[in-house]
Amino acid sequence: MLEWRLRNRIQRHRYALTGRWTPGGKPMRILAGGGLMRKQMDGEFLAPLREDWGPVSKPARLAWLAFYGIFLLYALTDKSGYLLIDYVFVPIHEGGHLLFSHFGHTLMVAGGTLLQLGVPLMLAAYFIFQRQAPGAAFCSFFFFENFLNVATYMADSRRMALQYVTVGDPDFAEHDWQSMFSQMGVLDYDTKIAAVVRATGWLGMTAVVVWLWWRTKPSARVEGPRALRPYTRV
Repeated sequence: MLEWRLRNRIQRHRYALTGRWTPGGKPMRILAGGGLMRKQMDGEFLAPLREDWGPVSKPARLAWLAFYGIFLLYALTDKSGYLLIDYVFVPIHEGGHLLFSHFGHTLMVAGGTLLQLGVPLMLAAYFIFQRQAPGAAFCSFFFFENFLNVATYMADSRRMALQYVTVGDPDFAEHDWQSMFSQMGVLDYDTKIAAVVRATGWLGMTAVVVWLWWRTKPSARVEGPRALRPYTRV
């Protein structure tokens, strides 16, 4: 952990002095008279993405992988259509309707799903920039998990048998996807669209777990004194 922080601190220091980011922290020579120039960085905003991911201990790695395995089994065997974690996103979904209500009826209706998916997606982006693999995986995993919930809502567009949750007058409540699918003229395909969204959610969750397994396996990390050799002498 200390070596990882030191290595990234050296990279940041070099960037602050030169305004350039060099792959692996190895400086590139500048020849007099406009010869070979250092590779220009994409921008300061993307600089953190060139840093190494933070280390993850073996117990933490095993615990996270076990957690995701148990959750996937729970989701696979659930017959209700709603998982416990979905109740965490209910107030976020309803808050999206309120937030986007200032931008017209269409965005107000879509706003619930937009915020429901947007919150875990933005948190995942934050942890990616912080180079924290467990946090990035957790938020990405539940971003895709929300696809299952959205698919359940989509498939109900014609039947409208689900119980509504609303923050306004229940007499004026409307089914989000029944309204949006009707506007788009695809209401008759609600279950087919829902099946594609559900499959996307399962593929996404599985991909995140595989990525975390690969990202945190010992062979994917450089540890010990060798980790410092590209940046300093030991």
